[in-house]
Amino acid sequence: MTEADPMRLLAVHAHPDDESSKGAATMAKYVAEGVQVMVATCTGGERGSVLNPALDRPEVWERLPQLRAEEMARAREILGVEQEFLGFVDSGLPEGDPLPPLPEGCFALVPTEEAAAPLVALIRRFRPHVVLTYDERGGYPHPDHVKTHDVSVLAFEAAGDPERYPDLGEPWQPSKLYYHMGFTLTRTRALHEAMLETGAESPYAEWLATWDPARDMSHRVTTRVPCAEYFPVRDAALIAHATQIDPHGRWFACPMDLQQRVWPTEDYELARSLVDSTLPEDDLFAGIRSEVPVL
Repeated sequence: MTEADPMRLLAVHAHPDDESSKGAATMAKYVAEGVQVMVATCTGGERGSVLNPALDRPEVWERLPQLRAEEMARAREILGVEQEFLGFVDSGLPEGDPLPPLPEGCFALVPTEEAAAPLVALIRRFRPHVVLTYDERGGYPHPDHVKTHDVSVLAFEAAGDPERYPDLGEPWQPSKLYYHMGFTLTRTRALHEAMLETGAESPYAEWLATWDPARDMSHRVTTRVPCAEYFPVRDAALIAHATQIDPHGRWFACPMDLQQRVWPTEDYELARSLVDSTLPEDDLFAGIRSEVPVL
């Protein structure tokens, strides 16, 4: 890798703040190593909630779409990444029994071929070697997360095909596609047990009590990226999303030094690859660095 021909990483997320809660330390690590990192944010988070009790006020709710864009700008600066909104409208998280219909015009209801178009255009313009996104369940069952998975997979496959989306730029085929695997039972249990060993109350007890082992993704992890020294950058980016993150909440209840010692990686599943690499990996660019010509 040279300054003239850097590696490039594209992370595709559903809402502002998702980039800081999933893979943020990985991105900060690669930025520090000279990789160009782009975050594609599918929606503006317009239908999100104010999750920080200190900001749960009417004037905050009134300006929530604008505030979320401002928070995204601050997080982007902290992580050192580029970022673009793809322009779709947040679908919201439906609640109730039965679930209400999704709002008309929202991201989750846009036909996938149509919704993938801005991402195909971005891939062809940014030319990432690696694309990061969510698994087929969306990481958790928010309709925008599931849609982000669908759109990312389609765009990964279509961007290099000159017969698909022919008006959206010169074709570019990324080499690898990864899914985030950060919230696994194995990791959560390890942090939980380490907290108990210190005599502290574990913030993970409630999660573990209701965790369905059949839905655990630990066995799918192929790639663990060592990035513990960038956990403070991750947390700073999270806190920048002030309407979404309570700085005194569960996200920050586990001491930093314990996290860095017990689970010093962020974890992924290699879902597609056009290059050879040996599993397990510790680098998202494994198999790519030797194939990219030096200019």
